[in-house]
Amino acid sequence: MINRKWRQLFLGIIVSVMIIACSINYNTKGISNFKVATDPTFLPFSYQTANGKLEGFDIDIINAVSQAAGLTLELESITFDGMIAALVVNRVDAAINGITITRERLQTISFSRPYMKAGLAIAVREDNQDIKDFNNLAGKIIGVQIGTTGANYAKTIPNVEIRNYNTGYEFFQDLINGNVDAVICDGFATLYAIKTGNLSRVKVVGELLTQEYYGIAVPKNSSHLDSINKAIATIIENGAYKQIYQKWFNTEPPKLPDSVPSLS
Repeated sequence: MINRKWRQLFLGIIVSVMIIACSINYNTKGISNFKVATDPTFLPFSYQTANGKLEGFDIDIINAVSQAAGLTLELESITFDGMIAALVVNRVDAAINGITITRERLQTISFSRPYMKAGLAIAVREDNQDIKDFNNLAGKIIGVQIGTTGANYAKTIPNVEIRNYNTGYEFFQDLINGNVDAVICDGFATLYAIKTGNLSRVKVVGELLTQEYYGIAVPKNSSHLDSINKAIATIIENGAYKQIYQKWFNTEPPKLPDSVPSLS
Protein backbone atom coordinates (compact mmCIF):
# COMPACT_ATOMS: atom_id res chain seq x y z
CA MET A 1 0.00 0.00 0.00
CA ILE A 2 2.78 2.40 0.95
CA ASN A 3 4.76 1.46 -2.15
CA ARG A 4 1.72 2.12 -4.30
CA LYS A 5 1.24 5.58 -2.78
CA TRP A 6 4.91 6.42 -3.28
CA ARG A 7 4.68 5.17 -6.85
CA GLN A 8 1.68 7.41 -7.54
CA LEU A 9 3.40 10.38 -5.94
CA PHE A 10 6.56 9.74 -7.95
CA LEU A 11 4.59 9.49 -11.21
CA GLY A 12 2.75 12.70 -10.34
CA ILE A 13 6.03 14.54 -9.86
CA ILE A 14 7.34 13.26 -13.20
CA VAL A 15 4.17 14.38 -15.00
CA SER A 16 4.38 17.81 -13.37
CA VAL A 17 8.01 18.23 -14.37
CA MET A 18 7.20 17.22 -17.95
CA ILE A 19 4.35 19.74 -18.12
CA ILE A 20 6.61 22.52 -16.83
CA ALA A 21 9.37 21.51 -19.24
CA CYS A 22 7.00 21.55 -22.18
CA SER A 23 5.71 24.94 -21.11
CA ILE A 24 9.25 26.30 -20.87
CA ASN A 25 10.16 24.95 -24.31
CA TYR A 26 7.02 26.42 -25.81
CA ASN A 27 7.69 29.87 -24.37
CA THR A 28 11.34 29.80 -25.43
CA LYS A 29 10.31 29.22 -29.02
CA GLY A 30 8.21 32.36 -28.82
CA ILE A 31 11.23 34.47 -27.84
CA SER A 32 13.18 35.68 -30.88
CA ASN A 33 16.32 37.72 -31.18
CA PHE A 34 16.26 41.36 -32.24
CA LYS A 35 17.70 40.92 -35.73
CA VAL A 36 19.36 44.10 -37.03
CA ALA A 37 20.90 44.61 -40.48
CA THR A 38 24.12 46.55 -41.01
CA ASP A 39 26.62 46.94 -43.85
CA PRO A 40 30.13 46.68 -42.36
CA THR A 41 31.80 48.81 -45.05
CA PHE A 42 30.93 52.25 -43.64
CA LEU A 43 33.67 53.63 -41.39
CA PRO A 44 33.32 54.79 -38.65
CA PHE A 45 29.67 53.76 -38.36
CA SER A 46 29.88 50.05 -39.13
CA TYR A 47 32.91 48.01 -40.14
CA GLN A 48 34.51 44.61 -39.62
CA THR A 49 37.84 44.19 -37.87
CA ALA A 50 40.57 41.79 -39.00
CA ASN A 51 39.24 39.15 -36.60
CA GLY A 52 35.69 39.48 -37.96
CA LYS A 53 34.24 41.56 -35.13
CA LEU A 54 31.73 44.29 -35.99
CA GLU A 55 32.62 47.71 -34.61
CA GLY A 56 31.69 51.34 -35.16
CA PHE A 57 29.53 54.18 -33.88
CA ASP A 58 26.33 52.55 -35.12
CA ILE A 59 27.34 49.20 -33.63
CA ASP A 60 27.90 50.80 -30.22
CA ILE A 61 24.58 52.66 -30.51
CA ILE A 62 22.52 49.58 -31.40
CA ASN A 63 24.19 47.59 -28.62
CA ALA A 64 23.33 50.32 -26.09
CA VAL A 65 19.77 50.66 -27.44
CA SER A 66 19.20 46.89 -27.36
CA GLN A 67 20.47 46.67 -23.79
CA ALA A 68 18.30 49.59 -22.65
CA ALA A 69 15.26 48.05 -24.39
CA GLY A 70 15.90 44.58 -22.98
CA LEU A 71 16.32 43.06 -26.45
CA THR A 72 18.71 40.28 -27.46
CA LEU A 73 20.69 41.73 -30.36
CA GLU A 74 21.59 39.69 -33.44
CA LEU A 75 23.48 41.55 -36.16
CA GLU A 76 23.24 40.50 -39.81
CA SER A 77 25.45 41.85 -42.59
CA ILE A 78 23.41 43.08 -45.58
CA THR A 79 24.53 45.41 -48.37
CA PHE A 80 23.19 48.93 -47.98
CA ASP A 81 21.09 48.83 -51.14
CA GLY A 82 19.34 45.68 -49.89
CA MET A 83 18.35 46.95 -46.46
CA ILE A 84 15.04 48.61 -47.33
CA ALA A 85 13.83 45.49 -49.13
CA ALA A 86 14.87 43.33 -46.15
CA LEU A 87 12.78 45.55 -43.85
CA VAL A 88 9.75 45.58 -46.17
CA VAL A 89 9.54 41.76 -46.20
CA ASN A 90 10.32 41.57 -42.45
CA ARG A 91 13.52 39.60 -42.99
CA VAL A 92 15.06 41.74 -40.22
CA ASP A 93 13.56 43.67 -37.30
CA ALA A 94 15.62 46.81 -37.87
CA ALA A 95 18.55 48.29 -39.77
CA ILE A 96 21.28 50.71 -38.70
CA ASN A 97 23.89 51.99 -41.11
CA GLY A 98 23.88 55.75 -41.29
CA ILE A 99 20.42 55.58 -42.90
CA THR A 100 19.10 59.08 -43.49
CA ILE A 101 15.47 59.73 -42.62
CA THR A 102 13.84 60.82 -45.88
CA ARG A 103 10.28 61.35 -47.04
CA GLU A 104 10.77 58.78 -49.80
CA ARG A 105 11.94 56.09 -47.37
CA LEU A 106 9.12 56.86 -44.94
CA GLN A 107 6.67 55.73 -47.62
CA THR A 108 7.79 52.10 -47.21
CA ILE A 109 9.46 51.87 -43.76
CA SER A 110 9.46 53.68 -40.42
CA PHE A 111 12.25 55.32 -38.43
CA SER A 112 13.10 55.85 -34.80
CA ARG A 113 13.79 59.30 -33.45
CA PRO A 114 17.19 60.52 -34.79
CA TYR A 115 20.38 59.24 -33.17
CA MET A 116 22.81 61.19 -35.39
CA LYS A 117 23.03 64.55 -37.15
CA ALA A 118 25.05 64.38 -40.37
CA GLY A 119 25.36 65.80 -43.87
CA LEU A 120 26.67 65.19 -47.38
CA ALA A 121 30.07 66.43 -48.52
CA ILE A 122 32.10 66.71 -51.71
CA ALA A 123 35.37 64.77 -51.73
CA VAL A 124 38.08 65.15 -54.39
CA ARG A 125 41.66 64.04 -54.90
CA GLU A 126 44.12 65.85 -52.67
CA ASP A 127 45.89 67.39 -55.69
CA ASN A 128 42.65 68.67 -57.27
CA GLN A 129 42.65 72.47 -57.53
CA ASP A 130 39.62 72.86 -59.83
CA ILE A 131 36.80 71.80 -57.53
CA LYS A 132 36.43 73.98 -54.45
CA ASP A 133 32.67 73.70 -53.83
CA PHE A 134 29.29 72.80 -55.35
CA ASN A 135 29.58 75.53 -58.01
CA ASN A 136 32.57 73.80 -59.63
CA LEU A 137 30.86 70.44 -60.25
CA ALA A 138 29.24 71.25 -63.62
CA GLY A 139 30.73 69.17 -66.41
CA LYS A 140 32.42 66.76 -63.97
CA ILE A 141 32.14 63.01 -63.40
CA ILE A 142 30.57 62.32 -60.00
CA GLY A 143 30.75 59.03 -58.09
CA VAL A 144 27.95 57.95 -55.72
CA GLN A 145 26.91 54.86 -53.78
CA ILE A 146 23.71 53.17 -54.95
CA GLY A 147 20.69 53.71 -52.70
CA THR A 148 22.14 56.61 -50.71
CA THR A 149 20.99 60.20 -50.29
CA GLY A 150 24.24 61.14 -52.03
CA ALA A 151 23.02 59.30 -55.14
CA ASN A 152 19.73 61.21 -55.00
CA TYR A 153 21.47 64.54 -54.44
CA ALA A 154 23.80 64.03 -57.40
CA LYS A 155 20.75 63.86 -59.69
CA THR A 156 19.98 67.49 -58.82
CA ILE A 157 23.40 68.74 -60.00
CA PRO A 158 23.18 70.08 -63.56
CA ASN A 159 25.49 68.94 -66.34
CA VAL A 160 27.30 66.12 -64.56
CA GLU A 161 27.95 62.49 -65.40
CA ILE A 162 26.97 60.19 -62.54
CA ARG A 163 28.67 56.86 -61.93
CA ASN A 164 27.08 54.42 -59.47
CA TYR A 165 28.97 52.13 -57.11
CA ASN A 166 27.96 49.38 -54.71
CA THR A 167 30.23 50.58 -51.89
CA GLY A 168 32.02 53.72 -50.78
CA TYR A 169 35.31 51.86 -51.01
CA GLU A 170 34.78 51.38 -54.76
CA PHE A 171 34.04 55.02 -55.56
CA PHE A 172 36.91 56.29 -53.42
CA GLN A 173 39.24 53.90 -55.25
CA ASP A 174 38.06 55.26 -58.60
CA LEU A 175 38.46 58.82 -57.27
CA ILE A 176 42.06 58.14 -56.26
CA ASN A 177 42.72 56.48 -59.63
CA GLY A 178 41.33 59.52 -61.47
CA ASN A 179 38.30 57.78 -62.97
CA VAL A 180 35.87 60.24 -61.35
CA ASP A 181 36.40 63.90 -60.52
CA ALA A 182 34.51 63.97 -57.21
CA VAL A 183 32.26 61.88 -54.99
CA ILE A 184 29.19 62.85 -52.98
CA CYS A 185 29.56 61.14 -49.64
CA ASP A 186 28.82 61.26 -45.91
CA GLY A 187 30.82 64.13 -44.43
CA PHE A 188 31.47 62.59 -41.01
CA ALA A 189 32.51 59.21 -42.40
CA THR A 190 34.88 60.75 -44.93
CA LEU A 191 36.54 63.15 -42.50
CA TYR A 192 36.97 60.31 -40.00
CA ALA A 193 38.56 58.06 -42.63
CA ILE A 194 40.97 60.82 -43.68
CA LYS A 195 41.85 61.67 -40.06
CA THR A 196 42.59 58.06 -39.10
CA GLY A 197 44.65 57.36 -42.21
CA ASN A 198 42.17 54.87 -43.67
CA LEU A 199 41.66 57.17 -46.65
CA SER A 200 44.65 58.91 -48.21
CA ARG A 201 45.12 61.29 -51.16
CA VAL A 202 41.56 62.59 -50.67
CA LYS A 203 40.20 65.84 -49.21
CA VAL A 204 36.78 67.32 -48.45
CA VAL A 205 36.01 70.68 -50.07
CA GLY A 206 33.38 73.36 -49.46
CA GLU A 207 30.56 73.33 -46.92
CA LEU A 208 28.29 70.40 -46.18
CA LEU A 209 25.67 70.12 -48.93
CA THR A 210 22.85 69.00 -46.65
CA GLN A 211 21.78 68.59 -43.04
CA GLU A 212 20.50 65.09 -42.39
CA TYR A 213 19.41 62.91 -39.51
CA TYR A 214 20.09 59.20 -39.18
CA GLY A 215 17.47 56.97 -37.59
CA ILE A 216 17.14 53.28 -36.82
CA ALA A 217 15.01 51.90 -39.66
CA VAL A 218 12.21 49.41 -38.93
CA PRO A 219 9.35 47.84 -40.90
CA LYS A 220 6.01 49.63 -40.98
CA ASN A 221 3.94 48.95 -37.84
CA SER A 222 6.98 47.53 -36.06
CA SER A 223 6.30 46.27 -32.54
CA HIS A 224 9.85 47.34 -31.60
CA LEU A 225 9.59 51.02 -32.55
CA ASP A 226 8.25 52.33 -29.24
CA SER A 227 10.84 50.46 -27.17
CA ILE A 228 13.64 51.64 -29.51
CA ASN A 229 12.56 55.28 -29.12
CA LYS A 230 12.39 54.93 -25.34
CA ALA A 231 15.82 53.28 -25.33
CA ILE A 232 17.36 56.13 -27.36
CA ALA A 233 15.88 58.60 -24.87
CA THR A 234 17.34 56.53 -22.02
CA ILE A 235 20.90 56.43 -23.36
CA ILE A 236 20.78 60.19 -24.06
CA GLU A 237 19.57 60.90 -20.53
CA ASN A 238 21.98 58.56 -18.72
CA GLY A 239 25.06 59.78 -20.59
CA ALA A 240 25.77 56.58 -22.54
CA TYR A 241 25.07 58.33 -25.86
CA LYS A 242 27.53 61.13 -25.05
CA GLN A 243 30.25 58.61 -24.18
CA ILE A 244 29.75 56.75 -27.46
CA TYR A 245 29.67 59.96 -29.51
CA GLN A 246 32.85 61.32 -27.95
CA LYS A 247 34.59 57.96 -28.37
CA TRP A 248 34.15 58.15 -32.16
CA PHE A 249 34.09 61.87 -32.93
CA ASN A 250 35.98 63.43 -30.01
CA THR A 251 33.51 66.29 -29.62
CA GLU A 252 30.28 67.18 -27.86
CA PRO A 253 27.19 65.55 -29.41
CA PRO A 254 24.61 67.85 -31.01
CA LYS A 255 21.11 68.27 -29.63
CA LEU A 256 18.80 65.84 -31.40
CA PRO A 257 15.05 66.02 -32.09
CA ASP A 258 12.96 63.75 -29.86
CA SER A 259 10.88 62.56 -32.83
CA VAL A 260 11.21 62.09 -36.58
CA PRO A 261 11.61 65.62 -38.00
CA SER A 262 9.06 66.97 -40.46
CA LEU A 263 10.39 66.77 -44.00
CA SER A 264 9.66 69.32 -46.70
